[in-house]
Amino acid sequence: MQLGIDSFAAAPTGGTPSDNAAALGQLLDRIARADEVGLDFFGLGEHHRREFLDSAPAVILGAAAARTARIRLGSAVAVLSAADPVRVFQQFATLDLLSQGRAELVVGRGSFTEAFPLFGLNLNDYDELFEEKLGLLLQIRDQEQVQWQGQFRPTLTGQGIYPRPLQAKLPIWRGVGGTPESFVRAGALGLPLMVAIIGGETHRFRPLLDLYREAGRRAGFTPEQLPVGLHSLGYVADTTEQAVAEYYPGYARTFTRIGRERGWPPVTPAHFDALRGPRGALLVGNPEEVAAKILRHAEALGGLSRVTFQMDNADLAPEKLLHAIELLGQRVKPLLG
Repeated sequence: MQLGIDSFAAAPTGGTPSDNAAALGQLLDRIARADEVGLDFFGLGEHHRREFLDSAPAVILGAAAARTARIRLGSAVAVLSAADPVRVFQQFATLDLLSQGRAELVVGRGSFTEAFPLFGLNLNDYDELFEEKLGLLLQIRDQEQVQWQGQFRPTLTGQGIYPRPLQAKLPIWRGVGGTPESFVRAGALGLPLMVAIIGGETHRFRPLLDLYREAGRRAGFTPEQLPVGLHSLGYVADTTEQAVAEYYPGYARTFTRIGRERGWPPVTPAHFDALRGPRGALLVGNPEEVAAKILRHAEALGGLSRVTFQMDNADLAPEKLLHAIELLGQRVKPLLG
């Protein structure tokens, strides 16, 4: 099982441009450390909000490519609905060349909608935009000259899309939340699946994954062609007590703030403890506890090919994040087989 990290490049609270520059430098340090300790993947999200620095993830990943040698680098997720698939492909094909064949794309709708008005898009076209752009992106991946016509982008009449990546077929994963149609569509297209589970009990997603695998089987894909990844919030420290004490305050602040936007109740210690329990979505604890929980999740979901942690939502100090990365590579990953 592959183990990796996803980051949203959190900006310092009230940060100045100098503070933000320092935060991006620390992010590159974390990606380099993840490479050094043998983690398999580092992904960057995409947001267009004050509290994040990841509005141009391919730029950050290009800088990371120069500081790493083995780790795969990708999106987590690229908000394809609000982007031009031609430019997305060009950016990640360039990243693939810079990284000597280590680039990947995880594409999805995203969990925030601020990109729609920013780029002059109609939120009422939410689903149609994504499906059309995903189809074009896959066609660009498979064809150098593209003949294409759609509703939301000018027609392509055989233009070449360059550069081409080093990998023969740039990996494109479908990032999903909890919509059954998204699971079925990903299976029918034979796309690897990255499931974001940030709340509730992880095992409850098994019926959705069964839909994905059945749709893939019906479309003629083998189980090996349908890998499933799990994106979870989590944090590892030397002891469980330390992990909880360090992670909870920032987690509670972040999700209480998001909750005010979405009508969720404030985070409480009892809510956090339930999510941290044996079947809850949070991966917070000591290395052995977290590894055991990942293996339970993998069994409950019918197998996992990759698990990625998202840790930087909790306002953790840079040195604590670096230590957590070391624990993931040196103590958690060896227990996953």
